[in-house]
Amino acid sequence: MYDVVALGELLIDFVHKETTKAGYPVMQANPGGAPGNFLSTASLFGARAAFIGKVGDDGFGLMLKRTLKESGIDVRGVISDPNVFTTLAFVTLDENGDRAFSFARKPGADTMLTASELPMDIIENTRFFHFGSLSMTHEPARAATQEAVARAKAAGAIITFDPNLRQSLWSNLELAKEQMLWGLRHADIVKISREELEFLFEGDFRAQADRLVAEYGVKLVFATMGRDGCYFVNRNASGQVPTFCSVPTIDTTGAGDIFGGSAVYKVMELEQLPENLNEYQLRDIVTFANAAASLSTTRHGGIPSIPSKLEVEAFVVENAHR
Repeated sequence: MYDVVALGELLIDFVHKETTKAGYPVMQANPGGAPGNFLSTASLFGARAAFIGKVGDDGFGLMLKRTLKESGIDVRGVISDPNVFTTLAFVTLDENGDRAFSFARKPGADTMLTASELPMDIIENTRFFHFGSLSMTHEPARAATQEAVARAKAAGAIITFDPNLRQSLWSNLELAKEQMLWGLRHADIVKISREELEFLFEGDFRAQADRLVAEYGVKLVFATMGRDGCYFVNRNASGQVPTFCSVPTIDTTGAGDIFGGSAVYKVMELEQLPENLNEYQLRDIVTFANAAASLSTTRHGGIPSIPSKLEVEAFVVENAHR
C-alpha cells in the first residue's frame, strides 16, 4: 500500500539563471512538473510514493525517472515513449523571482498517456491520489486522468487536486474552467491559488474557498496567496496563516507544489479524515507547508529546491517567536 500516488506531467524546467553581456538568458535544466514536485516533497519527507505518467525515451526522460527514483519514488508507472519528446518548460524570472512560462509541448510526452496504460495495481492501492489540471489539457491524457481518479476514488483513496492554471497550454479558457471545475467536484483536498479562484469565480476569494466546501463537496481547501500566506477552510474551521517573509527569494519555481506536497504529507501524518481536522491542527499544517515553500524559494528549480523535513522543522522553531 502506498501513502500517495500522483499522476501527471513530468518535464524539464529550463530556468533563467543569469544573463549574458549581450542580454541573453543562460538557462539551467531542472527536473520538474507540478505533480512531480508535489510527490517528491511528500516522498522526501517519508511517504511511500509512486508516480504515473509518460516521458520521452530520451535523455531528459531518463533524467526525470532517475530523479524520482533518487527521491524514493516508485517509477514503475512512468512510461518511456520513443514516439514523443519529453515536455520542456522555459521559465524566465523577474527581479522578485516571479516566473513566466513558455512550453515545448506540441505534443509533449505527458499529454500522450492513455487509459489503457494505467497501472491499476498502483492506483487502487494508495491512501491518497493526487492530480492536477495539466494532464487534462489534451486527449488522451484527459481521459486517462479521469479514469484514474474514478478508480482511485472507488478504491477508497483520498483525492487531492491542484488546478495549477497555465493559460497558454489550453486551447481556450472555457475548456480550462470546465476541466478545473471537474477536478474540484472530484477532490477531497484542494490546493488552489488566489489567482485560480479569481479565474474560476467572482467575488472574494476567501468566500469562494468556503464555497468549495459548502457546494462542491471538497473536504479541505488550502488557498495560497503567495507572500500573504495561506487561507484554509474545512467544515470545522477557517483561518489565515502568514508566510515567512525573511527568506532571500531567488526562484519561486515549484513553491506552490512543495507547499501542496508538504501540507498533504502533514495530513497523512495525522491519520484523520481532512474534514475532521481542527483549527489548531490546520494552522500547524499550513505553518509547516509555508516554511517548506519559503525555503524552496531560496534555491533554483523545483525538485532540487525541496528542503529536508528536519530543515523545515528547524526553520519553524527558529521563526516561531519572531
